[in-house]
Amino acid sequence: MDKLALFEEKEIRRKWKDNDWYFSVIDVIYALTDSVDANAYWRKLKQRLIQEGNESVTFCHSLKMTAKDGKDDRIISYKINIFV
Repeated sequence: MDKLALFEEKEIRRKWKDNDWYFSVIDVIYALTDSVDANAYWRKLKQRLIQEGNESVTFCHSLKMTAKDGKDDRIISYKINIFV
């Protein structure tokens, strides 16, 4: 199930899978930073996190979600467990 969430009027793609919500990392970055290029921001952030030994990026998954152009695309997603 693909759904859109809104954060300050910005769309964030999400997918329900195995009793967890997965949110598009790129959409979250764009919503929080207003970055002109959220993909580049994510690449640099991921690189820095790995260099620091932060393992957060290991919890990111590539899931099929509907892209902004309407096509299914593999989107880097982060799992949020709502039953914690």
